[in-house]
Amino acid sequence: MSFHISDLKKFNRCPRMFFNSLHAPKQPFNHYYRMDEEITSLVMQKLNITECFLGQKNDACDKSLEQLQNFEYLVKARFEYNNLRVKIPIIQNCDDGINIKFINIANFPKDDDVMYYVYNIWVLEKLGLKINEISIIHLNKNYVRKDELDVNELFIESYDFYNVKGNVSCNIKKLINRRMFDIGDALKRMTHVATLDDLEYKKNKMCTKHNKCQFYDQCFDETIEDNSILTLVSSQHKNDMFKSGIKYLKDADFDLIEGSKLQYAQIMADKNDGLFVDRLALQTWVSNKIIYPITFIDFEWDTYAIPMYPNLKPFDVVCFEYSVHVLNEDGSMTHQDFIGTKDCREMFLKNLINDVEESGSVIAFNAEGAEKLRLLELGNQFPRYKRRINKIVNRLVDLSIPYQSGIIYNTKMRGMYSLKVLLSAFSEQLSYKDISINNGMEAVYKWRMIDRDELFDSKETLENLSIYCGLDTYSMVIIFKWIDNYLKNV
Repeated sequence: MSFHISDLKKFNRCPRMFFNSLHAPKQPFNHYYRMDEEITSLVMQKLNITECFLGQKNDACDKSLEQLQNFEYLVKARFEYNNLRVKIPIIQNCDDGINIKFINIANFPKDDDVMYYVYNIWVLEKLGLKINEISIIHLNKNYVRKDELDVNELFIESYDFYNVKGNVSCNIKKLINRRMFDIGDALKRMTHVATLDDLEYKKNKMCTKHNKCQFYDQCFDETIEDNSILTLVSSQHKNDMFKSGIKYLKDADFDLIEGSKLQYAQIMADKNDGLFVDRLALQTWVSNKIIYPITFIDFEWDTYAIPMYPNLKPFDVVCFEYSVHVLNEDGSMTHQDFIGTKDCREMFLKNLINDVEESGSVIAFNAEGAEKLRLLELGNQFPRYKRRINKIVNRLVDLSIPYQSGIIYNTKMRGMYSLKVLLSAFSEQLSYKDISINNGMEAVYKWRMIDRDELFDSKETLENLSIYCGLDTYSMVIIFKWIDNYLKNV
């Protein structure tokens, strides 16, 4: 059995995670970002590689080793040692060894990813290859595409890692050598685990570190009540409290909580039949922020690793859809939407400016990190619309603020405040579960297929995309109306 670096990373995080991944059905993989261009081919253009050995998926290690005698460059060559199989993006033959050129689809190769490179180099060195230089070819965050893609400007070849702030931190080869160790023992244990019918496991901090493990629910069949102490947000000690017999938010040990406003709201909600509202803070927020007519907006966009259209940088986005609900003070409401394909940015922008009311508040959910950023980006890409865009930006209000700051908390939120969660907590009639496309990434994947002309049912899918985005803005209307009705009735 051969393993890949992804298997080794799973095993190092949790042997059970690795075990589950071996037995889980294979799921289609969709990138968060869009890659319509084959990145290795673009890098080959930058390096002027016209003749090479191009590795294939099931190549034997011996084949790649043989081709080192025949070509200056090997591209996507496969190597294997002790059951660990790696694919090296580019190898350049030199008189006294080889140069390794990794490809990193990011703006900066980070030093906290060093173990990925350690594993690759470990295999090559165990096979007896002498490595002279190690570099990483990555995207240039400052590159702005003109009419044609310029691969020389798009990529940077770096011999250094960067830190989280984007500053040079250390030489790639030196750090790899410092972190190098013999991973043979881990591979033996992986081989053993792969032969087992089952594997015992215990819950630990790795189960939820950074992101909850994809197999968490499979390992731990937990039914958590809405007011469980385990829903306490940003708590280091909730598991300890739960183990000690404290099951509910209302019984939290105040010596073991951090004391944030949102934690206080959670505890008080459990003490008050499931709902807490800081009425004065809510009144202040509404009176300072909300002016009729209210325009509720929501955007959908796709992220391009390689800029496909003019004036885009690496990892810029193209907004392809919006929904606009306008709520008037008398309760009447209108709805408009837009869906485009290919480079529809300017059409998106022109229609949006026309559909957003010229006065009153403009409400979005997580506006600061989403719609506001998108509008500012569009303003930079299309300067002639900047004045009108800024008028919209200056009226933006973030509907998530009362919930993420602890002004409003319903125990049905279970420690979360996404739009879908709030809709289920404050409305019994509507649910995202009832529609065909019910999350943002699914909407992006479906749109990509339409944009690439890969769907036969594109008309039906466009309708489903419209329903999904429309429900986002209508959900905001419902949530705001709940706030308005609450303040009128207290």
